[in-house]
Amino acid sequence: MDLGLADRVFLVTGGTKGLGFATAQALVAEGARVVVSSRSPESVDAALTQLGEAARGVAADNGDDTAAERLVSTAMDAWGRLDGALISVGGPPATNALGATDGQWRTSFESVFLGAVRMVRAVVPHLGSGSAIGLVLSSSAKSPIGGLEISNGLRPGLAMWAKQLADELGPSGIRVVSLLPGRILTDRMRALSPTTAAQERDSQGIPLRRYGDPAEFGRAAAYLLSPAASYITGCAIPVDGGLLRLF
Repeated sequence: MDLGLADRVFLVTGGTKGLGFATAQALVAEGARVVVSSRSPESVDAALTQLGEAARGVAADNGDDTAAERLVSTAMDAWGRLDGALISVGGPPATNALGATDGQWRTSFESVFLGAVRMVRAVVPHLGSGSAIGLVLSSSAKSPIGGLEISNGLRPGLAMWAKQLADELGPSGIRVVSLLPGRILTDRMRALSPTTAAQERDSQGIPLRRYGDPAEFGRAAAYLLSPAASYITGCAIPVDGGLLRLF
């Protein structure tokens, strides 16, 4: 099936590693062009080496209030168009419910929540009918994950904001989806479950009995951003091997 992504242009924040990079790879493989971002200039350079001429990169933190406009300008300067974005950020620090400091909450809110809102505000004026925005959230948007209380606090609110955004942008033909990854074997997940024994134990709660591969997420995200998914909007879609017990 042709996803219709040839020559389309997408921003992919957090796009140099993990889920964001896997999505950038999938988009480029389908003929799209991407602007990826990361806080680390070295990570940006490494990603561009792998993605090739179809990619540009910006060293930027989503929590920086100039990041969104820098990414948009890079896309417009390179290709003169923008067809959507996948907005992904690193996970907040692991803490229990009362263990996070005010500083950790503020920093996480700036990056995870307000950074995503800023990015969407910068992107939308450049989008036309048939464009799409994807927000990479977490299964914690529907069910809390022990030890990740900042994520548990921020992700559900962002999911509800995305739902309202889909309502408001729908008449313009712009789609909005949230993606809820579960246990996918990224560097972040390896840090949370660092041993093979821990990963095998956790896998017992997943109907497919294994962690996901980042490429599996990337293909799902590329499809949802593509014209092939033209009637999917306003929903939060788990990419988790069946882990979530909620519809």
